[in-house]
Amino acid sequence: MKKIPLLVFLVACFCGCKETSHLTDQAGADSLREQKMQEAQLVAGNFSDQTSFHFDSSALLSFVKKYPDFASYTDDLEKFYRARSYSYAWYDRRGLIEQATGLFNRIRNLDEDGLTKTLPYIRLFQALMDDRDTLLQREPMNAEAELMLTSQYFSFARHVWQGIGEDETRKLEWYLPRKKLDLKTLMDSLLLPSGHAFVAREPVYRQYALLKSYLKKYKEIESAGGWKPISPEKKSYQKGDSSLVVLQIRKRLFATGEYAGDTTSLLFTQDLETAVKSFQESRGAMTDGVVGTGVIREMNIPVGDLIEKIVVNMERCRWVPERMDGDYMVVNIPSFKLYVYQSDSLVWDMNIVAGQVLHQTVIFTGDLKYIVFSPYWNVPTSILQNEIMPGIQKDPDYLEKHNMERVDNMVRQKPGPRNSLGLVKFLFPNSYSIYFHDTPSKSLFDKDNRAFSHGCIRLAEPKKLAQYLLRNNPEWTTTKIDAAMNAGQEKYVTLKKTVPVLIAYLTAFVGRDGKLNLRKDVYNMDTRLGQMMFQ
Repeated sequence: MKKIPLLVFLVACFCGCKETSHLTDQAGADSLREQKMQEAQLVAGNFSDQTSFHFDSSALLSFVKKYPDFASYTDDLEKFYRARSYSYAWYDRRGLIEQATGLFNRIRNLDEDGLTKTLPYIRLFQALMDDRDTLLQREPMNAEAELMLTSQYFSFARHVWQGIGEDETRKLEWYLPRKKLDLKTLMDSLLLPSGHAFVAREPVYRQYALLKSYLKKYKEIESAGGWKPISPEKKSYQKGDSSLVVLQIRKRLFATGEYAGDTTSLLFTQDLETAVKSFQESRGAMTDGVVGTGVIREMNIPVGDLIEKIVVNMERCRWVPERMDGDYMVVNIPSFKLYVYQSDSLVWDMNIVAGQVLHQTVIFTGDLKYIVFSPYWNVPTSILQNEIMPGIQKDPDYLEKHNMERVDNMVRQKPGPRNSLGLVKFLFPNSYSIYFHDTPSKSLFDKDNRAFSHGCIRLAEPKKLAQYLLRNNPEWTTTKIDAAMNAGQEKYVTLKKTVPVLIAYLTAFVGRDGKLNLRKDVYNMDTRLGQMMFQ
C-alpha cells in the first residue's frame, strides 16, 4: 500500500524565460525559504545555554505587577525560571541572543499568521528591540528586558500556536478536545546547547502551514486588485461556446492558478474545460466542466471573503493536535467525507451524509467500539412524536407498512433492507447519540450538499468500513460479513481495539494534490468564529 503522509503536500510553482534568469530566481527563492526556516527555528527553540548570569526572583513579581496584561503567565514564568535557578535565557556573554530578533520578526508580522490583534505592550517591545532610549533598556543585561522577552514569547505561542480559549470554542459548539500547549516545555528548548542538532517544528497541525502559504498568495491577489465579477448572459457555458463571458472565466481562473493558458481568447476550449473541472473539484462540486450559475457564484466570491475563510480555518488548526499516531478516522462535515488513516497516513475516504441545519452533527470525538449487523432502529422520541405518531393517526397500518413494531413505550424498525439504518451501523458511544450507519437512500450521495440526516452520519460504503475494521480478524471473511448484513437478525461485534473517531469542521484545507479546497459553511460556523476573531 502506498503510504501518503496525512495532508502533507508539495506546492511548487515557478517559471523562467532563460536558464540564467531561472537560476537567479531559484537562488533567491531558496535564500528566502532558508531565511523563513531559520526564523521558525529561532522562535521554536535552541536558545541560550548559559547559566552563569542570574537575576533576583523578586523581579518576576515586580514585572507582572508593572505589566498586568502578562499576569496570566505568572505560573509559567515561575515554573520556567525556577527550574533554571533564575538564570537569563535571552542573554549570553555577548548580549542579547539572535533568537530574540527571530521572535521580534514573527511578532511584527503576525498578519502572515492571519492575526489582526496586536500583542500586549508591543510598542514597548519594539522600542526595546530597536534599542531606543526608553525606560526598558536592552543593554546592559537586565531582568525586566529578559522577562519582557519571555512573556512576549508566551503570548506569541498562545496566540499563534494555541488560538482562542477553550471557553470560546465551546460557545461555537466545538467539543473536540483542545490541544494543550505546555509553555514550559516550549521554553525548555532554551536549555539546549547551541550546537545541538535540533530540528525545530512549530507545534501546530500541518494544515496550518499549508493554509498559511495560500493566505500569502490570496493576499497578493487582493493587493493586485482581486478579480472582477463575471456577468453571465445565459444559464451556462461549456466547451465550444464563444463569448466575452468565456474571456472573463479565463481571467478569473488564471488569477487563482487553475488555468495557465491564453487569457485573450473568447472560445471555450478543452484546456479551459480542464481548468473548470479543477475549480469544481476544489469546491466539492460535480466535475462536468460546465460553468453554470453555481460555478459562477463561487467564482464571484470576493478574494477578501476567501481570505477570511482561510484565516478562520487556520484558527481551527491551532486547536487540534499536531499529529496522531495509530489508526483513526476523521469526518469533515463541510466536505461530507469520512477519511480513514493508518499510522498517520491517509488510506481511503468515502462520501457521507451529515446532519441538516436543524439537526446538526455535533463536533466531538469518540472511540469506535462496536459493529452492529442487521440493526434495529430505535426511533428517537422527537421523530416518534413529530413523524411516526402523526403517520399512525392517518393510517392504522403505518407501523406494519414501515416494518416497525411497538416495544413497551417505544417504536423500533425491524432489521432488513428497508431499515432506516440500512444493514449495518458502527457505534462510538457518546452522549450525543451520533453514530455511523448504512442507509437505503443511496441517491443522496450523488448530491454536492449532503446535509440531510437527523444528526447521525450515513455512509456511502458501509461494507467497506466493516471489512476494514475486521481486516485483522480472519474469522470475518467477506462472505461472513455479507451474511451478517443480510441475516435479518441483529448481531453485535466488539472490536478488539477501539478506533478514534474525530468529527471536525474545516471549510478550507489543502488536498493531497497541494490545491486549496473550499467548502460551503453549512452550519454558519465560519461566520460565528469570524465575528469572534475580527470584532
